[in-house]
Amino acid sequence: QVQLVESGGGLVQPGGSLRLSCAAPKIMFRFYNMAWYRQVLGKQRELVASINSDNSTRLADSVKGRFTISRDNTKSTVYLQMNSLKPEDTAVYYCNARFGMNSYWGQGTQVTVSS
Repeated sequence: QVQLVESGGGLVQPGGSLRLSCAAPKIMFRFYNMAWYRQVLGKQRELVASINSDNSTRLADSVKGRFTISRDNTKSTVYLQMNSLKPEDTAVYYCNARFGMNSYWGQGTQVTVSS
């Protein structure tokens, strides 16, 4: 089992910024494809951003130009930099790690964008 630990969520005003972090076990981290998802109560979990082991990235259309995903293999951590936050970004954000057929999830961190 791979334990993922998210941090960095909180309450922010519209237009503000937050950076989420997801710490993973060091062993084999550089081989994992990492991603951030978010979920609003009553709705399906949706992919926000992903970064593969080769550092290729993908962003959901709704966050392009505002969010950036990155990884630091030396710290076995993946980041989600969120700028120009909007109320519709409010959700629980989950970190995901994939390797082969295996997929692991963090416990989630709440992001609330409100004035």
